[in-house]
Amino acid sequence: MLEALNYEFIQNAIMAGLLVSFASGIIGSLIVVNRMVFLAGGIAHTSYGGIGIAVYFGLPIFFGASVFAVLAALLMASITLNQRDKIDTFIGLIWAVGMAIGIIFVDLTPGYNVDLMSYLFGSILAVSSDDLTYMATLLAITVFIIAIFYREILSVSYDSEYATLRGINVKFFYTLILVLSALTVVIAIKVVGLILVIALLTIPIYMAEKLSNSLGFMMFVSGVLSSIFTLLGLWLSYSFDLTSGASIIMVSAVSLIIFLSGTQILKK
Repeated sequence: MLEALNYEFIQNAIMAGLLVSFASGIIGSLIVVNRMVFLAGGIAHTSYGGIGIAVYFGLPIFFGASVFAVLAALLMASITLNQRDKIDTFIGLIWAVGMAIGIIFVDLTPGYNVDLMSYLFGSILAVSSDDLTYMATLLAITVFIIAIFYREILSVSYDSEYATLRGINVKFFYTLILVLSALTVVIAIKVVGLILVIALLTIPIYMAEKLSNSLGFMMFVSGVLSSIFTLLGLWLSYSFDLTSGASIIMVSAVSLIIFLSGTQILKK
């Protein structure tokens, strides 16, 4: 693996893995504590509509997916805040329609043979310098927002009624969390793909939650664990010629099993 570090695409993959890992650790923690996992899954699959539109109009893939994902997040925020009894129905509908729009636009694109596998299971080895810039910018913005509004986000995440009594705009911060989740999901798609993105946003976070006593520390531990899983997954992918995204998730899953087993043994 050491000789592979001489290749630029491997260097880019490692950098992308680390950037996405910490972004996923931060946002994944918010997704879990706010019980938004299903919402994040809906956004992930809906963003394929943006990918299809970007392909059809010749736009940057990240741009198209990001705009579509943010619009889906805003729509979902509006629905879940006002009609909570119909959340599952609306998410399922938006999920299916977004995927359908993406597939139709790809089909309509003349002379374009899109590699669906790269979006379904990730293509971290194809990360470009522009992709890295986008990922680094998003991570910086996320860290800045969390640092500035940490107390408000903490209150909204754990006790929205108390946050309302304190005069915090719960709707705004709830929507902000969903928008940041949408953007993080888009960059995570590049690493592990649409199908596996939720695992990246939940497995390290579940483990970190058991090891942490505060939201901030949970975010940090999640980022570290996710980085370790990503690097190990990349090593396995390179060594055995496996799909990178699937390798990263399998490393995460095996680590979770070991963690849960160790926890049970210690309890006894």
